[in-house]
Amino acid sequence: MTQPTAEPAFKVAIIPVTPLQQNCTLVWCTKTMKGAFIDAGGDLEKLRKAIEVTGVTIEKLLVTHGHLDHCGSVGILARELGVPIEGPHEADRFWIAKLDEDSQRWGIPAEVFEPNRWLHDGDKVAVGEVELDVIHCPGHTPGHVIFHHAPSQVAIVGDVLFQGSIGRTDFPMGNHQDLIDSITQKLWPLGNDVTFVPGHGPNSTFGRERQTNAYVSDYALS
Repeated sequence: MTQPTAEPAFKVAIIPVTPLQQNCTLVWCTKTMKGAFIDAGGDLEKLRKAIEVTGVTIEKLLVTHGHLDHCGSVGILARELGVPIEGPHEADRFWIAKLDEDSQRWGIPAEVFEPNRWLHDGDKVAVGEVELDVIHCPGHTPGHVIFHHAPSQVAIVGDVLFQGSIGRTDFPMGNHQDLIDSITQKLWPLGNDVTFVPGHGPNSTFGRERQTNAYVSDYALS
């Protein structure tokens, strides 16, 4: 008789939001059904629907970095749900401070907010009984952080790394070498088998990108 497969302790659902199709990620602890949105950039009706469909109780909002498509609606949703905001690193404060201005420029609803907790390299954030490691990965923005759940070998990496590409560094305070260092010195050591959810586009693994990514493969950097 086949034994039933144990339910994973940590689950992830991707909800593309905004005209830029940013991968907002709903993560939750299956034991407690408590969860968090990572990068609630917009399209709040989609996020409300995800709460309804999954039955997850949102207990906080997490942010990888301060760009409009990743955090424009975070302040609005946090107020609606009565939950705290954690992240990004405070080096992205200047990006969050200009959300109103960027909202008008791009026509995407947004609101300036103040996180309840700025995050630092080595911090941990709790989602139900699950803990995520916080890793500061500057380059795309100076205050970019990623969230890693080691037992599941899953990372939510925002705009640091994509399938076949890397984050842009031509924005204010972007730095190409910092981004390369973040990827090779902070992401690769997590292991080739880690599946990552990027800020846009399909998932991949660190191992696949080390083999095939035109910007940061082992061959490209050799």
